[in-house]
Amino acid sequence: MRKSVDEAIARFEHHTFAGLHLEKLHAAEDPNVRTIRIDGGRRGIVLKPETGDVYCLIAVMEHDAAIKYAKSRRFSVNQRLGVLEVRDATALAQVRPALDALARTQPERLFAAYGDGELINLGLDADVLPIVRLLTSEDHLAALESMLPEPQYLALVALASGMTPQEAWEEICRLLPDASPPPAVDTSDLVTAMERSPGDVVFVSGPDELAQMLAHPFDLWRVFLHPAQRRLALRPSYNGAVQVTGGAGTGKTVTALHRARHLAERGSPVLVTTFTTTLADTLDDQLDLLIDDPDVRARIEVVNIDKLSYRIVKDAAGHNPKIAGGAEIQALWNIAISQTETPYSAAFLHREWEQVILAQDLSGREAYLGSTRRGRGKGLSPAQREKAWAAISRFLELLAETGARTHMQIAAEAARVLAAEAAPRYRHIIVDEAQDLYPAQWRILRAAVAPGPDDLFIVGDPHQRIYDHRVSLKSLGITVTGRSHKLKLSYRTTAEILNWAVRLLGVEPVAGLDDRQDSLAGYRSSLHGRRPVVQGFPDRDAELDALVEQVRAWLDAGVEPHAIGIATRFLSAAGRTERALAAAGIGTASLAAGGSAQDSVRVGTMHRMKGLEFRCVAVTGVSADAMPAAVVLTDPDEDPATHADDVQRERCLLFVACTRARDALYVSHTGAPSPFLPTRAR
Repeated sequence: MRKSVDEAIARFEHHTFAGLHLEKLHAAEDPNVRTIRIDGGRRGIVLKPETGDVYCLIAVMEHDAAIKYAKSRRFSVNQRLGVLEVRDATALAQVRPALDALARTQPERLFAAYGDGELINLGLDADVLPIVRLLTSEDHLAALESMLPEPQYLALVALASGMTPQEAWEEICRLLPDASPPPAVDTSDLVTAMERSPGDVVFVSGPDELAQMLAHPFDLWRVFLHPAQRRLALRPSYNGAVQVTGGAGTGKTVTALHRARHLAERGSPVLVTTFTTTLADTLDDQLDLLIDDPDVRARIEVVNIDKLSYRIVKDAAGHNPKIAGGAEIQALWNIAISQTETPYSAAFLHREWEQVILAQDLSGREAYLGSTRRGRGKGLSPAQREKAWAAISRFLELLAETGARTHMQIAAEAARVLAAEAAPRYRHIIVDEAQDLYPAQWRILRAAVAPGPDDLFIVGDPHQRIYDHRVSLKSLGITVTGRSHKLKLSYRTTAEILNWAVRLLGVEPVAGLDDRQDSLAGYRSSLHGRRPVVQGFPDRDAELDALVEQVRAWLDAGVEPHAIGIATRFLSAAGRTERALAAAGIGTASLAAGGSAQDSVRVGTMHRMKGLEFRCVAVTGVSADAMPAAVVLTDPDEDPATHADDVQRERCLLFVACTRARDALYVSHTGAPSPFLPTRAR
């Protein structure tokens, strides 16, 4: 499509009469809208102002969709902000009779408290105002989001949320780069309106400049800030900690990165942290792409939370702390259980230790026996707690004898080191994928930055929680009440992929970080594409052969190799996948090694896909014997509630892997499919 757009622009520019290539539409809502042929099946929608030689390519769509879009939209200039607006004039006309009928049955109107003058001062125009007067609920307003001009819709949302007209005005002014509206607006000057819309319109003088802009389209996509995200990222200041949640692809990470740049541009040092090393490396790369000023970039430190805690403890102790490996920890638990004759499994006791004792920084037996066990499924009597403590304390003795510590022990020690220091180390901290951090790690961050304006900017999605813990920010001294925001529009994933992937999550409620249940209600995408492809195969060899064919098809279609991601449930399967692709002459880079070569397809486990995004994604091995993975499931007889949590976490893991895709999703399995897959997709 990019190549076809380049060629169409070239034909358009070099023709002696540019208008020859533009087609006017019969019965269009906007007389300034035209279409242009891109290739055999696609057309571009072009805005042609009445005067001048500036033409704006609005969108490229399949022929019928382009004609429908072009006929229904009308472009205008916001009479107060002076920015370019677009409205679905056809849809607004169609919905008005229904709103009128509903309004006659309701005594209350949503905006009855505001006069016409107040609404006009917020930028509402004569066409929108009569429809606004018919609204009786916020649900009706939300239903109009895709139809109304965005600045006018945002002004109405601000009022509906309880803001005063002045506060609403200040909120919508943030749409402008300098938050300052022009002293006068010419509503007939579309070109000037485009110039005031730098987040939405890019000016190019011809095909060469266009080609340069699109040279690395996927990288630019990953740091592009959409208007809904811009308001959160570039707000001058917040009074305290801020939480931004939203489903996959809603732009939480890019919002966090722009917030980091915004704070650094004010001269303040900023820490950006997350759970995994892979994601930390990706955030580092994206900041390099986003920030040109070396002084600003130097003020932002990116480090994953384990590395941060390790460094704090190392500096305090004067030597490198020794890390206990997984096999060593398992062996010590087995010894402790045998010596104390405790009737609990190693997995149960390890969770009890991490999620209760370390989470609350409990100092000993009495503290544990008297503690609350929030988030733990199985209740324990006092006698049962005594037995659990006997095994846990013995495990800790055995671990201490080795001189090694677990990552969570080091995190707890790092938090104590920071809490004892005279002053916090940081002024601002940005936390990405916040749902994955453990309580001990949150205590590090709370101690590392003083409570106050812009201290913590927290982004995450409880529906993407793939690690075994629960956190209450309030209990850790982090309050986000009144400063929680939700992003609902997915800018990455198509509606077809999104609607399919949401069904992977099942129907279990999900707990948020603010002690409330989190919902994906209203989560949607305005992008459209092909439905996910789900294929079954008799054996692994056949599955790998088909995967190679699919990857080659994506590459032949012009997809950049690094924009293709392949996810597996287990590391061994990722290795087999890399070898199969290499045998076919396709270069790969392992996510586990932090590979980022531009000429390599990225391959890794579902866990390593966390926080990343690709144009095309293949998720393989989604079979009944792998998803859910039996090895991570608690025995339902030992703890049915924890077993249910384990299953839900596996659902979230598959959801995370599938929603890394922007344009295309391919899912495969051998034998029986995973029970998580939607029935119609099997």
